[in-house]
Amino acid sequence: MVNRVETYIKKEGLLSREGLHIVALSGGADSVALLRVLLAAGYRIEAAHCNFHLRGDESDRDEQFVKNLCQQNDVPLHLIHFDTAEYASLHQVSIEMAARELRYRYFDQLRQDIRAETVCVAHHRDDAVETFLMNLLRGAGIHGLTGIRPRNGHIVRPLLCVSRQDILQYLDSIGQDYVTDSTNLVDDVLRNKIRLHLIPLLNQLSPAASDNIARSAAYLSEAEKLYNAFCSD
Repeated sequence: MVNRVETYIKKEGLLSREGLHIVALSGGADSVALLRVLLAAGYRIEAAHCNFHLRGDESDRDEQFVKNLCQQNDVPLHLIHFDTAEYASLHQVSIEMAARELRYRYFDQLRQDIRAETVCVAHHRDDAVETFLMNLLRGAGIHGLTGIRPRNGHIVRPLLCVSRQDILQYLDSIGQDYVTDSTNLVDDVLRNKIRLHLIPLLNQLSPAASDNIARSAAYLSEAEKLYNAFCSD
């Protein structure tokens, strides 16, 4: 796992050895694996955790887990609390959009404050597949069907080369626990419906479905690059 991710990081030019990098750490399996992998690979990292106060005691549980994890691994931790519901109401956006705006605004400010090169987020291959299917259902063009990019400005995604199953197996192999966001287990939004129902059905019809969809998104990404290069000439 560590070697695969490090090879991907080098291939995509995501992280430097000399620079400081922020890990967006929720306490879930994906972000915990990202933290442990980057530590094992020898990168210089600090962690950032957002408490959105949306899940009552569960939000505080996540914060305490993250504090303990960072203390155990000697990783500096930056914490921030948000009144996400008030922000969503004030700006007339969904709770999901509010959390996203607050999170990424904070990450970028923190990056500048501590002079970090990047903010590392834990999107993996299955997230890219979900995004591809969501955009396909919405009738997206070629840009929307390229999946999740490994880099978007200062935001980088070192785990796009591995699946959720790879992550869980890695955490089990090193005896690392994590917390689970209960909202991810409820099919109340489109992404969760795709994750909980559509993708398992597709993989039942074809065991290689997720791999093939991820590969198709990669092909479309290369096609988009050629298209953009042609249009710019």
